[in-house]
Amino acid sequence: MEPLDQELDEAELEMPTEPMLLNVGPAHPAMHGTVRCVMELSGEIIEHVDVQVGYLHRGFEKMCERGTWTQVFPYVDRCNYVSPMLNNVAFALACEKMLGVTVPERCQWYRIILGELARMSDHLTCDGAMAMELGAFTPFLWMIKAREMIWDLLEEETGARLTHSFGRVGGMASPPTDNLKDNARAVTQHILSVVDEVEKLLLGNRIFLDRLEGIGVISQADAISLGWTGPCLRATGVAYDVRKASPYLKYGELDFEVPVGTTGDCFDRFMVRLAEMRQSARIIEQACQRMADKGPVNIDDPRIILPPKEEVYNTIEGTIQHFKIVMEGLKLPAGEVYAYTEGGNGELGFYLVSDGSGTPYRVRIRPPCFLITAGLERIITGAMMADVVPSFGSLNMIGGECDR
Repeated sequence: MEPLDQELDEAELEMPTEPMLLNVGPAHPAMHGTVRCVMELSGEIIEHVDVQVGYLHRGFEKMCERGTWTQVFPYVDRCNYVSPMLNNVAFALACEKMLGVTVPERCQWYRIILGELARMSDHLTCDGAMAMELGAFTPFLWMIKAREMIWDLLEEETGARLTHSFGRVGGMASPPTDNLKDNARAVTQHILSVVDEVEKLLLGNRIFLDRLEGIGVISQADAISLGWTGPCLRATGVAYDVRKASPYLKYGELDFEVPVGTTGDCFDRFMVRLAEMRQSARIIEQACQRMADKGPVNIDDPRIILPPKEEVYNTIEGTIQHFKIVMEGLKLPAGEVYAYTEGGNGELGFYLVSDGSGTPYRVRIRPPCFLITAGLERIITGAMMADVVPSFGSLNMIGGECDR
């Protein structure tokens, strides 16, 4: 009989196990209801994972090809339903590029202010949800309350809290309200104070740091090869931001920085988004200073912009113009164009094909989330089962973008 204090080697201490197949999602809360992960586990280690998207089945791109160009705006709202204003602006810029027109300067500043507010809303949601999924519920409440303030402001400007449908080819649906600048400054100052409080609460928490640091690491080369952009790419140290690399609107005239990480882990992705909110506040302040209080927000072209209601109701010319734009749609010149902007999660591109009619022949979106979610398999293979939640949360997967 062997003595009880006999030392055993590691092979004898390990219990024999067989790989276990585990289905996570799409109904699992951490999968946001739109992604399914079929995992092959060896104990708690993920040996292999099959990431499957496509549980919304909306057919966004084909829906866009059924109506007029203007009727696409409600659809792009629902691609990224956390920062829909950025999608509105991106699609409008693509159409304007095909038309060869530039909106008035006041409209460009207006789009920047609303877009950066939407970006802050996106980052507040992502970081707040990341913290909540790791057990830190208080920061989530703080950040969602701050997001509500953004939505209140956007509701005052657009009439809708979430799906605004506020963009227009050639401008915006209506000019800024008189209180926009004061409200924007007040909201951004509150958000900056929330970011400071969240950092004080979380960055000294050992449990929070252990769950993020060194988890979900991806290299620069891998991130670039996967087509990653946005905060997830910048967390690896690549300072690629469309607003700097290919400035649009008035971004080339603004003073702001591109925050980057060093290791490309969950912690870097979390911190990059916090830093980007501070940069968005800088951008909003500069835009408020430079946007004129008076002036047009739409181009002066009756073939593109709807006439004022007074003309529609009182003149035959206004009635005809309104009827043709609404019923037949804008006539974008035949051809194709690709335009891209910096969305909440990275490079958001629209590839449009026009046959010269009022209906899009082809609308193709380049959604940043689809390519980022494709990298989920790489960052969680070989990780522990518990690492899936922070890794997936740090990618900020938006189901509406993945399932087009």
